[in-house]
Amino acid sequence: MPGSRSGGVTRNTLRQQIADALRDEVLAGRLPPGTEFTVKQIAEQYEVSATPVREALVDLSAQGLLESVQHRGFRVRIFTVDDFRGMIEARTLILDGIFRRLAERGTPPGTAELLVSVRRRAEEARRAARSGSLEVLIGYDLRFWRELSELVGNAYISDFLHRIRVQCWVFSVPHLQGAPELRAALWDGHNELVDAVTLADADEVRRLVRAYNQHGLDWAAGL
Repeated sequence: MPGSRSGGVTRNTLRQQIADALRDEVLAGRLPPGTEFTVKQIAEQYEVSATPVREALVDLSAQGLLESVQHRGFRVRIFTVDDFRGMIEARTLILDGIFRRLAERGTPPGTAELLVSVRRRAEEARRAARSGSLEVLIGYDLRFWRELSELVGNAYISDFLHRIRVQCWVFSVPHLQGAPELRAALWDGHNELVDAVTLADADEVRRLVRAYNQHGLDWAAGL
């Protein structure tokens, strides 16, 4: 891991690096749901002490990605289709509230600059979705929605939505890997959504967000 043996790296930084690395492994499907491991195994893998590893695993457990297994360590959480439907419902309610608020109050200062970055994420996500590059899509999709949700100016909402979106991907990845028509299963309307937000077209924004969420529900219904 970059910087893991550097004397300038603090324990908190190392803790975050380990948590980020393990989250990426889960999102890439290299640590499938149900995989069990111990603090010792992770510490040996990254050649670090047990303390930051334990803290990182506790952090990922708090985010709902891992479960503590008594006397055995930790396990990658297994999400069900019902869990996924619940995630979709939660993010639907939050996103509807966000865009209703933006329609009522207008966008905050600095929105134009933020949308330049969001649009770059959108374009990369669209390309990845259309090429079927799942791992690339996940990275850009998470950044896209994280930055877009920052328009509301509430870090608690942004963090909540990001956590749900990561969980959605953790559920989806094992089902998407090896799918015969992967591109058809991936939503690619990021650019259209940025256009609607840029034009402050509240009705079109809501339509696109609902279509996005319905796309996920329709996909899950076929599992």
